[in-house]
Amino acid sequence: MKIGNREFAENNHTYIMGILNVTPDSFSDGGKFNHLDQALTHVGEMIRDGADVVDIGGESTRPWGYTKISDEEEIARVGPVIEAVKREFDIPVSIDTYKSGVARAAAEAGADLINDIWGLKYDEKMAGVIAEKQLACCLMHNREKAEYRNFMEEMKQDLRETIALAKAAGIAQDKMILDPGVGFAKSYENNLESILRLTEVKELGYPVLLGTSRKSVIGLTLDLPAAERVEGTLVTTVFAVQAGCMFVRVHDVRENARAVKMTEAILRA
Repeated sequence: MKIGNREFAENNHTYIMGILNVTPDSFSDGGKFNHLDQALTHVGEMIRDGADVVDIGGESTRPWGYTKISDEEEIARVGPVIEAVKREFDIPVSIDTYKSGVARAAAEAGADLINDIWGLKYDEKMAGVIAEKQLACCLMHNREKAEYRNFMEEMKQDLRETIALAKAAGIAQDKMILDPGVGFAKSYENNLESILRLTEVKELGYPVLLGTSRKSVIGLTLDLPAAERVEGTLVTTVFAVQAGCMFVRVHDVRENARAVKMTEAILRA
């Protein structure tokens, strides 16, 4: 799979997507990287620590307690950062948005991948923008309510619907990544099952990204605040590597890159 100017192998290695939130209210690091110089310093640190892609977000997308902002405000937050990162560093850039207008502006600023937490189902124009710009995309499982009769089967069916939307819009098969959406429209038990049964998501035929970094499923299990969930995140990263996930999306790049390296060494032994 090609993301930006870089080729990513789809088997035998798990890559690191480092998180850069340029928001005042993200659940874990809101307000830390709002200024351009702080954002660029953090990107440089993540690259040195082993990030393969940087995922930039301009609106908090946690399931509760965030403030929705306009396209214009989101673009004003992320556009200059994307341009600066592409100017200063040789690394693919992802934009974390579910809005087609923001995705288009981000693509024009230099973004290489659209990371859509609604799997093309929030904004009917999103799939068309991705296809038009010929970008890679990460399409996450999400729905309005966490109501299931057979959780895993319904989650996979929801993802099949997302795949169908992508194909209908002309998004190439080799441009798609799937994300089971841990933390979104899922109970605590659903979240654990999503991680345990990652191989079933991979069996849909696309690369898989796991995004669990510092999330509530870890906090609830360990009874810890967001800043103290690194060890719990590392366990989920090991599960991702064992399941053959292509990416893990994380805040703590260095620790997770080391966990990936160690896990892969054991699996190769």
